[in-house]
Formats: sequence, C-alpha cells, structure tokens
Amino acid sequence: MSGVTDSRWAAQNTNPGEIEQALRAMLTERHAENECYVPARVLNMVCVVDKAWSGEIANRLRQVGRYHASRTIVLSVDPDRSTVDAVATIASDTQPKTGEFAPLRETVIVDVGDQHVAALDTIVDPLLVTDLPTLLWSPHGHPEAIDTLLPLAQAVLLDSVDDPDLKDALDRAQALARKAYVVDLAWLRSTPWRERVAASFDPDHLRPDLEAISSVTVRHHPLSAAAGLLLIGWLASRLGWEPSTLTSRNGALAGTAHAWGQDVELLLEAEPDQNVAGLAGLTLETASGRNLELDRGPGGLRARHTNRDGDQRQWTVLGASRGEAGVLGEGIRQALLRDPTYGPALEAANCFAP
Repeated sequence: MSGVTDSRWAAQNTNPGEIEQALRAMLTERHAENECYVPARVLNMVCVVDKAWSGEIANRLRQVGRYHASRTIVLSVDPDRSTVDAVATIASDTQPKTGEFAPLRETVIVDVGDQHVAALDTIVDPLLVTDLPTLLWSPHGHPEAIDTLLPLAQAVLLDSVDDPDLKDALDRAQALARKAYVVDLAWLRSTPWRERVAASFDPDHLRPDLEAISSVTVRHHPLSAAAGLLLIGWLASRLGWEPSTLTSRNGALAGTAHAWGQDVELLLEAEPDQNVAGLAGLTLETASGRNLELDRGPGGLRARHTNRDGDQRQWTVLGASRGEAGVLGEGIRQALLRDPTYGPALEAANCFAP
C-alpha cells in the first residue's frame, strides 16, 4: 500500500525472524521521527497469490480505501523459486497533525516457491500481529495453502464464482465455514438485491405476500451462477422453503422449492451482455398478483413494482453498485463482523446446486 509517507526494507534469502525484526525497527524509527505515528492495530490479512498475477492483486488492494488491513502479508508463489525473498513497507496515508495520530499500515511481500507452500504457517506465524484477528485470501486457488494457514486465522475470504464447478465451489465454502468465518464475495455482490427485496416486503400489510411467492427468476453474469444460487438460497432459508436440486435446461438452471403448501418455480439464467461479475436482474412474482422486478442499470438498480390491480411503479435505487473495489473492501470489513444469514443461505444453495 503506497501512502503519503513510507519506509521500505528488502532482503534476499531471508527468514521470518529477520523480516519481523525489520518491521519492529521501522516502526521504532517512524515513532521516533514523530510520536504521532502509531501502528494501526485492527486486522491481519494474509494473501496467497501467484507471482505472475501479483500485480493485479496489488492493484485491487490499493482500491479498497479505508478498509486496508493493519498488516498485510502477501505470499507470492513462484514455482521456480527455491529461496525466500521479502520486501516490507510501512506507510501512512496522512501527515501527522498536532494532537492527531497518523496510523501506519504495514505490507510484507514474501516471495516463496512451491516447496514452501506446505510450511507457510512457519513463515506467516512470526509475522502476524498478535491478539488481532487474521483474514486469509487466496484468489488464485492454492487450497493447500489455505488449509495449512487455517489454524492461524479466524476468517477466510473467498469468491465462489472463481471455481468453474458450481457444486465444488459451494462444497468448499461449506467445508471452510465449519472451521472459520467465511466471507464470500459472491454473497456480498447480492447485498443490494437482498436489501431491496427485504425492503419491498417490509410494510406489515405486504408481509402476507411472502407466503404467496410463486416464482423467482435470477439473471446473472455467465460465470456468476454461484451468486444467483446464494440469492435463492437466502430466500429459501429465510422463508422456510424446502430446496430441491435444480436441473440444467437450455443452459439455465431450473426447478422448484416447496413452500407454504405450494411450489415456487425457480430459474437461474445467464445474461450474456452482463460485463461485470454478479447479478444482472431479478423477477419475483406472487400468486396474489404483486410482482417485483429489479435490473442492473446506470446509477443503480432499476426497480419496477406491480400491485394487485396491475398498476406499475418504476424508480431507481441510487448507488446500489459498489464496483469490485467496493465489494473487496466490504469483504475485508466483514472479517470483523458476523453475518448470521450467510451460513443458512449457503446450505440451501448447496441443496439447490446440481
């Protein structure tokens, strides 16, 4: 993370003890320079990345704004490497002012080889700030690295849309959720959609229509079926629907869920024109004739509501999309929180998954 002011240390063929000592020395120097410089102490974040794509991840992390972790440890895996090299930086976004603190955030990039992956915990453990929660993220796969580091962490960041096999992605998320708190970017992308659906049925006189939902259609990016399935899983878990496995029909996923004595027709279909990950649209119909349709559009979600008399109302939910940088930033923030709705939604989504 670059900042207004920073310090840098680098070494080749080094070890965790030397890296940790260098971090302590730089922190001491910065505090001696100005006592208003203080280390941020909220969250550790450990990223396992492929060396060839480390620049992409660095760019994504630069864009998360105020949700940067206090200490970020990037393990850059290069198959041809046999030694451990490291670069450590300490940066502040602001110049200290009289009577104010300027927090320092630390970034450590450790270049490792394939042979180091099985013992990454011995590299990472000395570098973690003690008594802080730790978040793991491996955007390029490396599940064996996550399994090795899991005993050191309290939360795991993942994106279920990254796995080309939908069932494998949800199975993996469930397996990790048994050992740590899981933050799923596929789930976070559906937040504005879930908020809008919940708000639509929030008035007391509309609550009975929840029992009359007859069909749900979710449109999604061609590679984001997991996000659509998690949205349907959320509806099923909150409304007490009994999920059943969906089947592939003409490139879409279709099936039913049993609810309140009736079947709810479910359809997930890819939107080929969608150019960003996540959802493209949602249509929710009720047997009472009250329907809700949401579509991604400029400036937010375009909403269209039809009442029992057939009257339509349209409006835009402003600022509903946060972009990928905003989703990643929210994912880091969520490592410090707990969302009780994701686990049940994930379980239901896995029951729907073919």
